[in-house]
Amino acid sequence: MCGIVGYIGTKEPQDIIINGLKKLEYRGYDSAGIAVVNHGKIELRKHVGAISNLEKLIGEERLGGHVGIGHTRWATHGAPSDLNSHPHMDMDGTIAVVHNGTVENYVELKAELEKEGVVFRTETDTEVATMLISKYYHRNHDLKKALDQAISEMRGTYAIAVVAKDQPDQFVAYRKNAPLIVGLGNNCNFVASDFSALLAYTKDVYLLENGDTVVLTKDAVNIYDEEDRLIERPMMHVDWDVSAAEKGGYDHFMLKEIYEQPTAIRETLSRNLDDNGRVHLQETVQLTKEDFEKINKIVIVACGTAYHAGLVGRYVIEKLARIPVEVDIASEFRYRDPFVDEHTLFIAISQSGETADTLEAMREAKRKGARVLSVVNVVGSTVARESDDVFYTQAGPEIAVASTKAYTTQLVCMYLLALFFADLNVAISAEEYDNFVQDLEAISGKLEDVLKMAPEIEALANRLYDRDQVFYIGRGVDSSVAYEGSLKLKEISYINSFAIAAGELKHGTIALMEPRTIVWALATQERLFDKMVSNIQEVKARNAHIISLAQEGNSEIEAHSDEVFYIPRTKDELTPLLSVVPLQLYAYYVAKAKGCEIDKPRNLAKSVTVE
Repeated sequence: MCGIVGYIGTKEPQDIIINGLKKLEYRGYDSAGIAVVNHGKIELRKHVGAISNLEKLIGEERLGGHVGIGHTRWATHGAPSDLNSHPHMDMDGTIAVVHNGTVENYVELKAELEKEGVVFRTETDTEVATMLISKYYHRNHDLKKALDQAISEMRGTYAIAVVAKDQPDQFVAYRKNAPLIVGLGNNCNFVASDFSALLAYTKDVYLLENGDTVVLTKDAVNIYDEEDRLIERPMMHVDWDVSAAEKGGYDHFMLKEIYEQPTAIRETLSRNLDDNGRVHLQETVQLTKEDFEKINKIVIVACGTAYHAGLVGRYVIEKLARIPVEVDIASEFRYRDPFVDEHTLFIAISQSGETADTLEAMREAKRKGARVLSVVNVVGSTVARESDDVFYTQAGPEIAVASTKAYTTQLVCMYLLALFFADLNVAISAEEYDNFVQDLEAISGKLEDVLKMAPEIEALANRLYDRDQVFYIGRGVDSSVAYEGSLKLKEISYINSFAIAAGELKHGTIALMEPRTIVWALATQERLFDKMVSNIQEVKARNAHIISLAQEGNSEIEAHSDEVFYIPRTKDELTPLLSVVPLQLYAYYVAKAKGCEIDKPRNLAKSVTVE
């Protein structure tokens, strides 16, 4: 949650910071603000709501200066308001602070500071951090030392950046289990929560480690570790194209990212298949046959959309590689004392690589001796850096809060891992292997055909957008896709949607079926098709509105459905890559018909960095 941008250089920071915040608005859009040091004063402007509100507040005003920090907020402590917005200043306007994460012991710290005469104006933990840093800065007038002393008393997970009115030539920042990178420019330097904020200005970055404090001037970046030693971090060049973080003529990032899925799938496959059609994983995956022989169980852990990708992963890994797989929700995993040991392969899936619950689950697995393989989209993210092996998806920047292309590339990674494990485990014949790869390589072309359904799905959404109850049902791997389709709809349209394995309908849920209820019935699994038709008939008998999804050729489903969409024929195991796209499009067009803020749905943020 929350996005941080900081700049120091020869130019005025105002436009650079605001442009960077716009690229980070997917991380939080409850409020936004900017603080600039100019002629011995901190110019502070902040406003509740979207960054456009901040821009209107500033208008034609120029804040001047050469150093500044900005923030876009997803509220954790204190409701969204102008007052609770970041940056926060101390009582006499000496310093300003932006902060991402939580200070867990802020209540105790606040009580101590109030005894010392500090007056608080907000409900936020960030203001407590600000006053604590201010306390030490007024003693020594050393910005880094003041930040170091404050963080020694603060417990939690956070990234933080600080400017002082009498320090126009530097600012400082600190990282503890929350994303923060340093960008290197020409006569300027930056900090940001994500690469996307910096792509227009630099592609050369330092990835800060936990416990790193950084002091930035326009000419230098000095990084200090937890032991206060001046250290060097390797520079990384980011190869994302700046245009990938732009809408490119689409109305919303979500729609653009839906249409980018064929390309993202091709790219993920091409990076991991050799010229002979064999899975050749990136060098960041070093798992050998000898390593795999020691594994007797795989555990997949993730949150939200990534968890749904993990459910498909379980299905295909067990089927191809013949090894038991468990899938768990990251926020629950470490609280049940899971049976994990040195014979467990733990797979963490996270788009951002910063998901707090997934990180903590992963660390618990490592403490128990498991080998950790992560599937992530962001190079150098915390999950990636703390893993033994890393499988990078090739989705590129995903800006919309509702994940689309990250999900389908995660699925591709699951299929490739399943083939890789099956080969290591000698569980698949050469013919089966080759056929599976050929069908997988054909998916992106078939997906382009699925996208041609968009006008029909838009028309359907425009007719049915006012229904307030939508169910998604399926069997086998279709039930996993049903969960993802339901999540997409509720995320961006706020409709009460619900997914269930179709066989469970008669155990309670069928009581909710009535004439205005919409049911998406996924029937893409050939071996389960007849069973699924029976479930559709059960629902249709209660007069619900049935929208069915089947493979081409299964036209008998039309007799039991109000609407039918067909996906191109493929292996049952691969249908999720095709069947999820009509569900993504339906969610998008329903939300559009309702006038919802599609890329920035209420109460949600893209990267969940707090538990």
